[in-house]
Amino acid sequence: MKPTVRPSFVRAWPCIASDFSTFFLRLPPPPLAHARNIAQIRHRRIHSSLSPPPPPPLLASSPPSVPPPLFLRPPKYTTTVADLLEWHSWAKSLAASVGSSFEDSDNGPDSRLLCRELNWLMEDVLDGFDPSLMHKAVARDDPDVIVSSRADVQELYRLWKQRIEERRPFQYIVGCEHWRDLILCVREGVLIPRPETEIIVDLVGDVISKDQGLREGLWADLGTGSGAIAIGIAKILGDYGSVIATDLSPVAIQVASFNVERYSLQEKIEVREGSWLDPLKGVEGKVAGLVSNPPYIPSDDIGGLQAEVGRHEPRLALDGGAEGMDDLLHLCNGAASMLKPGSFFAFEVLLFIESPPSS
Repeated sequence: MKPTVRPSFVRAWPCIASDFSTFFLRLPPPPLAHARNIAQIRHRRIHSSLSPPPPPPLLASSPPSVPPPLFLRPPKYTTTVADLLEWHSWAKSLAASVGSSFEDSDNGPDSRLLCRELNWLMEDVLDGFDPSLMHKAVARDDPDVIVSSRADVQELYRLWKQRIEERRPFQYIVGCEHWRDLILCVREGVLIPRPETEIIVDLVGDVISKDQGLREGLWADLGTGSGAIAIGIAKILGDYGSVIATDLSPVAIQVASFNVERYSLQEKIEVREGSWLDPLKGVEGKVAGLVSNPPYIPSDDIGGLQAEVGRHEPRLALDGGAEGMDDLLHLCNGAASMLKPGSFFAFEVLLFIESPPSS
């Protein structure tokens, strides 16, 4: 599968203009302390034609409870070009029927994005996908040419109906998300990593390039979800340092462990189950860096999110309480006891500004 990074949905808010931000706190040696608030906008990137190296293969010892993404499944199914094209024509018509209705209702995907997703689904499902071969088969009036696939055609009908009729996220359909230079397994019960969250890894990369102590230290990713931030940090740490990834959700622990193992980082990342700072007991005052993408959406606003988000992604990873601040304040209150002098603390928050009144 061509490992191009695909755009992912953002956490959409009704009637407000939003800006994803990262707050980080750097603790210098006592008695000084200071904090900075950095607001940045991460736009969806248009990636070059130069593809990153292919991801590592699926390991035989990977947790069996985590279904592999479509592109990692063996191509054990066969179908004819005619049947595949019939499905593709139906799926494209279904996508076209959406028009801008999802976008108008809750800032969801329009037909153009859905058609792009359909092409990505084809790439993931077909072994050695080459659309020209199908076109040639049609041109030769030979629609019974057999092709290998990683999913049965009937499953493709079911998956695409879920995408359109249930607004199931595309990432859950194919079982993965492209994030930075990674292809991460995701599934129901785990938050889909967003491009905006890459800023945290960028900030960590900046500080460790200037501070060897931070590079060699212990890092913690709290509420790791798919393990995205932990893996991103582990890769930029190189041969130095280590990471503890924590999460309260057993599903997230399974998925994060799967992704850590896929990238052969078991010796560098330890995945621990538990709530926020609880799994860090025993390393108080020894942590060089804490990072997190915690829930920060006010409870009453969950219902106004994109259907892909509000209906399908785990509320545990979205709901930040009445004001959206419950988990943020908990992390701020507990961070000082974990961090050693001169350490680093970063988390993602959502700044929002009410739309100006119409004239």
